[in-house]
Amino acid sequence: MVLSAEPLIYGLIFIAVIVLVEGIYLTVFGKSISLNNRVNRRLEMLEKGAAREQVLEQLRKEMHQHMNAKGIPLYSLLAEKAQKANIAFTPRQIIMLMVGVSFVAYIGLTVGTSAGGAVRIVLALAMGFGGVYVWINNKAKKRLSMIEEQLPDAVELMVRSLRVGHPFSSAVQIVSREVPDPLGSEMGVIADESAYGRDVAESLKHLAERMDMQDLRFLAVAVSIQQQSGGNLAEILEGLSKVIRARFKLFRRVKAITAEAKWSGTFLSGFPLVALVMINVIQPNYYDDVKETAVFIPAALVAGAFLVANVFVMRSLVDIKV
Repeated sequence: MVLSAEPLIYGLIFIAVIVLVEGIYLTVFGKSISLNNRVNRRLEMLEKGAAREQVLEQLRKEMHQHMNAKGIPLYSLLAEKAQKANIAFTPRQIIMLMVGVSFVAYIGLTVGTSAGGAVRIVLALAMGFGGVYVWINNKAKKRLSMIEEQLPDAVELMVRSLRVGHPFSSAVQIVSREVPDPLGSEMGVIADESAYGRDVAESLKHLAERMDMQDLRFLAVAVSIQQQSGGNLAEILEGLSKVIRARFKLFRRVKAITAEAKWSGTFLSGFPLVALVMINVIQPNYYDDVKETAVFIPAALVAGAFLVANVFVMRSLVDIKV
Protein backbone atom coordinates (compact mmCIF):
# COMPACT_ATOMS: atom_id res chain seq x y z
CA MET A 1 0.00 0.00 0.00
CA VAL A 2 1.52 3.29 -1.13
CA LEU A 3 1.89 6.20 1.26
CA SER A 4 -0.62 8.88 0.28
CA ALA A 5 -1.64 12.20 1.76
CA GLU A 6 -4.52 12.62 -0.71
CA PRO A 7 -7.28 12.19 1.93
CA LEU A 8 -5.85 15.17 3.81
CA ILE A 9 -5.65 17.16 0.58
CA TYR A 10 -9.30 16.37 -0.16
CA GLY A 11 -10.29 17.69 3.27
CA LEU A 12 -8.23 20.86 2.88
CA ILE A 13 -9.72 21.55 -0.55
CA PHE A 14 -13.24 21.10 0.82
CA ILE A 15 -12.52 23.53 3.70
CA ALA A 16 -11.00 25.97 1.20
CA VAL A 17 -14.19 25.81 -0.88
CA ILE A 18 -16.32 26.80 2.14
CA VAL A 19 -13.95 29.65 3.05
CA LEU A 20 -13.96 30.83 -0.58
CA VAL A 21 -17.77 30.92 -0.67
CA GLU A 22 -17.88 32.99 2.54
CA GLY A 23 -15.24 35.36 1.17
CA ILE A 24 -17.17 35.88 -2.07
CA TYR A 25 -20.38 36.51 -0.12
CA LEU A 26 -18.81 39.16 2.12
CA THR A 27 -17.03 40.76 -0.84
CA VAL A 28 -20.23 41.11 -2.87
CA PHE A 29 -22.53 42.36 -0.10
CA GLY A 30 -20.10 43.94 2.34
CA LYS A 31 -19.73 43.67 6.09
CA SER A 32 -23.38 44.54 6.69
CA ILE A 33 -24.43 41.08 5.47
CA SER A 34 -22.48 39.48 8.32
CA LEU A 35 -24.53 38.42 11.33
CA ASN A 36 -21.77 39.75 13.60
CA ASN A 37 -22.34 43.35 12.50
CA ARG A 38 -23.63 45.56 15.34
CA VAL A 39 -25.69 47.76 12.99
CA ASN A 40 -28.37 45.76 11.22
CA ARG A 41 -28.29 45.61 7.44
CA ARG A 42 -31.54 47.51 6.92
CA LEU A 43 -30.31 50.56 8.85
CA GLU A 44 -26.98 50.48 7.04
CA MET A 45 -28.74 50.45 3.68
CA LEU A 46 -30.88 53.42 4.75
CA GLU A 47 -27.81 55.31 6.00
CA LYS A 48 -26.19 54.88 2.59
CA GLY A 49 -29.03 56.87 1.03
CA ALA A 50 -31.35 54.15 -0.23
CA ALA A 51 -35.05 55.00 -0.13
CA ARG A 52 -37.22 53.21 2.39
CA GLU A 53 -39.30 51.65 -0.40
CA GLN A 54 -36.21 50.35 -2.16
CA VAL A 55 -34.79 48.82 1.02
CA LEU A 56 -38.11 47.14 1.80
CA GLU A 57 -38.38 45.78 -1.73
CA GLN A 58 -34.81 44.46 -1.66
CA LEU A 59 -35.19 42.74 1.72
CA ARG A 60 -38.58 41.23 0.81
CA LYS A 61 -37.11 39.93 -2.43
CA GLU A 62 -34.27 38.24 -0.55
CA MET A 63 -36.73 36.72 1.92
CA HIS A 64 -38.94 35.06 -0.69
CA GLN A 65 -36.73 34.36 -3.70
CA HIS A 66 -35.51 30.94 -2.60
CA MET A 67 -38.90 29.36 -1.88
CA ASN A 68 -40.19 30.81 -5.15
CA ALA A 69 -37.43 28.87 -6.93
CA LYS A 70 -38.21 25.46 -5.43
CA GLY A 71 -39.26 24.29 -8.90
CA ILE A 72 -35.64 24.38 -10.10
CA PRO A 73 -34.31 20.79 -10.24
CA LEU A 74 -32.14 19.89 -7.20
CA TYR A 75 -32.43 23.46 -5.86
CA SER A 76 -35.42 22.40 -3.77
CA LEU A 77 -32.97 20.47 -1.55
CA LEU A 78 -31.51 23.71 -0.19
CA ALA A 79 -34.27 26.27 -0.92
CA GLU A 80 -35.76 26.06 2.59
CA LYS A 81 -32.36 26.33 4.29
CA ALA A 82 -31.38 29.24 2.01
CA GLN A 83 -34.61 30.99 2.99
CA LYS A 84 -33.98 30.51 6.71
CA ALA A 85 -30.40 31.71 6.24
CA ASN A 86 -31.75 34.67 4.22
CA ILE A 87 -28.99 34.26 1.63
CA ALA A 88 -28.85 37.43 -0.43
CA PHE A 89 -27.61 35.58 -3.52
CA THR A 90 -30.37 34.77 -6.00
CA PRO A 91 -31.00 31.08 -6.78
CA ARG A 92 -29.28 31.52 -10.16
CA GLN A 93 -26.27 33.10 -8.49
CA ILE A 94 -26.05 30.24 -5.98
CA ILE A 95 -26.06 27.70 -8.81
CA MET A 96 -23.37 29.70 -10.62
CA LEU A 97 -21.41 29.84 -7.37
CA MET A 98 -21.60 26.06 -7.06
CA VAL A 99 -20.27 25.64 -10.57
CA GLY A 100 -17.52 28.21 -9.98
CA VAL A 101 -16.21 26.70 -6.75
CA SER A 102 -16.43 23.24 -8.34
CA PHE A 103 -14.05 24.49 -11.04
CA VAL A 104 -11.71 25.84 -8.36
CA ALA A 105 -11.88 22.50 -6.53
CA TYR A 106 -11.07 20.70 -9.79
CA ILE A 107 -7.96 22.85 -10.23
CA GLY A 108 -6.92 22.09 -6.66
CA LEU A 109 -7.44 18.36 -7.18
CA THR A 110 -5.49 18.48 -10.44
CA VAL A 111 -2.55 20.25 -8.80
CA GLY A 112 -2.55 18.44 -5.45
CA THR A 113 -3.59 14.87 -6.28
CA SER A 114 -2.93 12.15 -8.82
CA ALA A 115 -6.55 11.05 -9.19
CA GLY A 116 -7.89 10.27 -12.65
CA GLY A 117 -9.81 12.83 -14.68
CA ALA A 118 -13.24 11.29 -14.11
CA VAL A 119 -12.57 10.98 -10.37
CA ARG A 120 -11.44 14.61 -10.18
CA ILE A 121 -14.60 15.79 -11.95
CA VAL A 122 -16.87 13.82 -9.61
CA LEU A 123 -15.00 14.96 -6.50
CA ALA A 124 -14.91 18.57 -7.68
CA LEU A 125 -18.68 18.62 -8.26
CA ALA A 126 -19.29 16.94 -4.89
CA MET A 127 -17.03 19.46 -3.12
CA GLY A 128 -18.53 22.45 -4.93
CA PHE A 129 -22.17 21.57 -4.43
CA GLY A 130 -21.58 20.00 -1.00
CA GLY A 131 -19.48 22.94 0.18
CA VAL A 132 -22.18 25.47 -0.74
CA TYR A 133 -24.80 23.28 0.94
CA VAL A 134 -22.75 23.03 4.15
CA TRP A 135 -22.15 26.79 4.08
CA ILE A 136 -25.87 27.56 3.67
CA ASN A 137 -26.81 25.02 6.35
CA ASN A 138 -24.37 26.54 8.83
CA LYS A 139 -25.66 30.03 8.01
CA ALA A 140 -29.25 28.91 8.63
CA LYS A 141 -28.40 27.27 11.97
CA LYS A 142 -26.46 30.30 13.17
CA ARG A 143 -29.17 32.73 12.09
CA LEU A 144 -32.00 30.80 13.74
CA SER A 145 -29.96 30.43 16.92
CA MET A 146 -29.29 34.17 17.05
CA ILE A 147 -32.98 35.00 16.50
CA GLU A 148 -33.89 32.69 19.38
CA GLU A 149 -31.42 34.48 21.64
CA GLN A 150 -32.51 37.98 20.56
CA LEU A 151 -36.27 37.41 20.76
CA PRO A 152 -36.71 37.64 24.57
CA ASP A 153 -34.81 40.95 24.70
CA ALA A 154 -36.80 42.26 21.74
CA VAL A 155 -40.12 41.35 23.38
CA GLU A 156 -39.05 43.04 26.63
CA LEU A 157 -38.13 46.15 24.65
CA MET A 158 -41.64 46.09 23.14
CA VAL A 159 -43.09 45.80 26.64
CA ARG A 160 -41.20 48.89 27.86
CA SER A 161 -42.26 50.84 24.77
CA LEU A 162 -45.92 49.91 25.24
CA ARG A 163 -45.85 50.90 28.92
CA VAL A 164 -44.64 54.41 28.12
CA GLY A 165 -47.53 54.85 25.69
CA HIS A 166 -46.20 53.86 22.26
CA PRO A 167 -48.49 51.91 19.92
CA PHE A 168 -47.37 48.41 19.00
CA SER A 169 -46.25 49.45 15.51
CA SER A 170 -43.93 52.04 17.08
CA ALA A 171 -42.63 49.41 19.50
CA VAL A 172 -41.72 47.21 16.54
CA GLN A 173 -40.01 50.18 14.89
CA ILE A 174 -37.94 50.78 18.05
CA VAL A 175 -36.87 47.12 18.06
CA SER A 176 -35.81 47.42 14.41
CA ARG A 177 -33.50 50.33 15.35
CA GLU A 178 -32.07 48.98 18.60
CA VAL A 179 -31.62 45.27 17.88
CA PRO A 180 -28.81 44.07 15.58
CA ASP A 181 -29.24 41.49 12.85
CA PRO A 182 -30.76 39.08 12.15
CA LEU A 183 -33.86 40.05 14.14
CA GLY A 184 -33.36 43.80 13.64
CA SER A 185 -33.83 43.73 9.87
CA GLU A 186 -36.74 41.28 10.15
CA MET A 187 -38.55 43.62 12.54
CA GLY A 188 -37.65 46.55 10.31
CA VAL A 189 -39.41 44.88 7.39
CA ILE A 190 -42.48 44.29 9.58
CA ALA A 191 -42.43 47.95 10.66
CA ASP A 192 -42.19 49.14 7.04
CA GLU A 193 -44.97 46.78 5.94
CA SER A 194 -47.14 48.11 8.77
CA ALA A 195 -46.45 51.68 7.62
CA TYR A 196 -47.72 50.74 4.16
CA GLY A 197 -50.91 49.16 5.49
CA ARG A 198 -50.19 45.50 6.20
CA ASP A 199 -51.47 44.06 9.47
CA VAL A 200 -48.67 43.61 12.01
CA ALA A 201 -50.05 40.30 13.29
CA GLU A 202 -50.14 38.96 9.74
CA SER A 203 -46.54 40.01 9.15
CA LEU A 204 -45.44 38.36 12.41
CA LYS A 205 -47.28 35.17 11.47
CA HIS A 206 -45.57 35.15 8.07
CA LEU A 207 -42.17 35.62 9.74
CA ALA A 208 -42.88 32.75 12.14
CA GLU A 209 -43.86 30.41 9.31
CA ARG A 210 -40.85 31.42 7.20
CA MET A 211 -38.45 30.83 10.09
CA ASP A 212 -40.44 27.80 11.35
CA MET A 213 -39.90 28.99 14.93
CA GLN A 214 -42.33 28.23 17.73
CA ASP A 215 -41.52 31.28 19.87
CA LEU A 216 -42.28 33.61 16.95
CA ARG A 217 -45.60 31.80 16.51
CA PHE A 218 -46.39 32.52 20.17
CA LEU A 219 -45.66 36.21 19.57
CA ALA A 220 -47.84 36.33 16.44
CA VAL A 221 -50.72 34.56 18.20
CA ALA A 222 -50.48 36.87 21.25
CA VAL A 223 -50.65 40.00 19.09
CA SER A 224 -53.47 38.58 16.97
CA ILE A 225 -55.59 37.64 20.00
CA GLN A 226 -55.02 41.06 21.58
CA GLN A 227 -56.16 42.78 18.37
CA GLN A 228 -59.34 40.72 18.24
CA SER A 229 -60.35 40.60 21.91
CA GLY A 230 -58.45 43.50 23.49
CA GLY A 231 -56.53 43.45 26.73
CA ASN A 232 -53.24 44.71 28.08
CA LEU A 233 -50.74 43.79 25.40
CA ALA A 234 -47.79 44.81 27.59
CA GLU A 235 -48.74 42.26 30.27
CA ILE A 236 -49.33 39.59 27.64
CA LEU A 237 -45.93 40.18 26.06
CA GLU A 238 -44.23 40.31 29.45
CA GLY A 239 -45.60 36.87 30.25
CA LEU A 240 -44.57 35.67 26.80
CA SER A 241 -41.05 36.96 27.36
CA LYS A 242 -40.79 34.97 30.60
CA VAL A 243 -42.05 31.84 28.83
CA ILE A 244 -39.53 32.26 26.00
CA ARG A 245 -36.68 32.78 28.46
CA ALA A 246 -37.74 29.70 30.43
CA ARG A 247 -37.89 27.62 27.24
CA PHE A 248 -34.52 28.94 26.12
CA LYS A 249 -33.03 28.16 29.54
CA LEU A 250 -34.41 24.62 29.32
CA PHE A 251 -32.96 24.16 25.82
CA ARG A 252 -29.56 25.34 27.04
CA ARG A 253 -29.73 22.98 30.01
CA VAL A 254 -30.56 20.03 27.77
CA LYS A 255 -27.75 21.07 25.42
CA ALA A 256 -25.30 21.18 28.31
CA ILE A 257 -26.41 17.79 29.63
CA THR A 258 -26.07 16.13 26.23
CA ALA A 259 -22.85 17.92 25.23
CA GLU A 260 -20.57 15.17 26.56
CA ALA A 261 -22.59 12.47 24.80
CA LYS A 262 -22.56 14.42 21.52
CA TRP A 263 -18.79 14.89 21.63
CA SER A 264 -18.35 11.23 22.51
CA GLY A 265 -20.48 10.28 19.53
CA THR A 266 -18.51 12.58 17.26
CA PHE A 267 -15.24 11.14 18.53
CA LEU A 268 -16.39 7.53 18.16
CA SER A 269 -17.64 8.28 14.64
CA GLY A 270 -14.53 10.09 13.48
CA PHE A 271 -11.77 8.16 15.26
CA PRO A 272 -11.85 5.08 12.97
CA LEU A 273 -11.41 7.28 9.90
CA VAL A 274 -8.57 9.23 11.53
CA ALA A 275 -6.96 5.96 12.62
CA LEU A 276 -7.20 4.61 9.07
CA VAL A 277 -5.47 7.68 7.64
CA MET A 278 -2.75 7.61 10.30
CA ILE A 279 -2.08 3.90 9.71
CA ASN A 280 -1.67 4.56 5.99
CA VAL A 281 0.73 7.40 6.71
CA ILE A 282 2.80 5.71 9.45
CA GLN A 283 2.78 2.14 8.11
CA PRO A 284 1.82 2.11 4.41
CA ASN A 285 2.28 -1.68 4.13
CA TYR A 286 0.10 -2.51 7.13
CA TYR A 287 -2.66 -4.19 5.07
CA ASP A 288 -0.44 -5.85 2.47
CA ASP A 289 -0.87 -9.32 3.97
CA VAL A 290 -4.67 -9.26 3.80
CA LYS A 291 -5.70 -6.83 1.09
CA GLU A 292 -5.51 -9.50 -1.63
CA THR A 293 -7.72 -11.98 0.22
CA ALA A 294 -11.31 -12.58 -0.86
CA VAL A 295 -12.84 -11.29 2.37
CA PHE A 296 -10.94 -7.99 2.55
CA ILE A 297 -13.35 -5.90 0.45
CA PRO A 298 -16.54 -7.39 2.01
CA ALA A 299 -15.06 -6.85 5.48
CA ALA A 300 -14.21 -3.24 4.59
CA LEU A 301 -17.76 -2.67 3.31
CA VAL A 302 -19.24 -4.16 6.49
CA ALA A 303 -16.99 -1.96 8.63
CA GLY A 304 -18.04 1.09 6.61
CA ALA A 305 -21.72 0.17 7.04
CA PHE A 306 -21.24 -0.12 10.81
CA LEU A 307 -19.54 3.29 10.86
CA VAL A 308 -22.48 4.86 9.02
CA ALA A 309 -24.98 3.13 11.31
CA ASN A 310 -22.98 4.35 14.31
CA VAL A 311 -23.45 7.97 13.21
CA PHE A 312 -27.25 7.61 13.06
CA VAL A 313 -27.45 5.67 16.33
CA MET A 314 -25.31 8.22 18.18
CA ARG A 315 -27.45 11.09 16.85
CA SER A 316 -30.69 9.38 17.87
CA LEU A 317 -29.38 8.74 21.39
CA VAL A 318 -28.70 12.44 22.05
CA ASP A 319 -31.66 13.85 20.08
CA ILE A 320 -33.84 14.84 23.03
CA LYS A 321 -37.16 16.48 22.18
CA VAL A 322 -38.17 19.31 24.51
